[in-house]
Amino acid sequence: MNATLCFDFGNTRLKCAVFQGRELLDVLVIPNDDPQTIQILLDKYHPTKTLLSSVISHHPEIEQLLQKHSRFHLLNHTSKLPITTPVGKPETIGADRLGLVVAAVDLFPNKNNLVIGLGTAITYNFINKYHEFLGGGISPGMEMRFKSLKDFTALLPLVEKDWNFPLVGYDTRTNILSGVILGMAKEIDGTIDAYAEKYGNFNVLLTGGDTPYFVYHLKNKIFADSNLIYKGLYAISEVNNA
Repeated sequence: MNATLCFDFGNTRLKCAVFQGRELLDVLVIPNDDPQTIQILLDKYHPTKTLLSSVISHHPEIEQLLQKHSRFHLLNHTSKLPITTPVGKPETIGADRLGLVVAAVDLFPNKNNLVIGLGTAITYNFINKYHEFLGGGISPGMEMRFKSLKDFTALLPLVEKDWNFPLVGYDTRTNILSGVILGMAKEIDGTIDAYAEKYGNFNVLLTGGDTPYFVYHLKNKIFADSNLIYKGLYAISEVNNA
């Protein structure tokens, strides 16, 4: 197998996307960043190329391990990208956000794209039709909002996310579900509307692990793909591991 492994180390989960050519074969949840865990994946897939996108302080030996067994690239602000980043401090841009906007350009190269990532935080990532990543916004994600209600009140419980809830909550749990999830949906719709007023030829992409909880609550037309970041990481790997 001519495989490429794209590692995505986020704040909540560590994942590895397995590609054969451009085809995404699987997305694996990795239990930890121990080098032995990574070695098991290398022994299984024998990748030609690997890429690491990390927003955490990962184990320092991982980069050396990947470099030893493949053509390896660490995604950062110096990576070769099919976009420009005309912001004040490009080194502060999260690697995950770079992956998302590169995927948007790869899929919709002639449009203004707003990529909304639903993870630990909600990230709004705007890249125009000239392939300039202008920035966007960041706000608390769903689980962060559930946790803050428990941590900053005396009596409210920690609620598990659930797609099945009424508009009018009938107990504490459903009140919190309705308030958090519908509140986020209205935030997302309002942000989309604000961008749509300013930019024409406008496209919206929604991605991230919490995407299924919001697709049916949004009024705006969107392109939803929970694997979007991995497709962007693969595109970056191809450019930097040539």
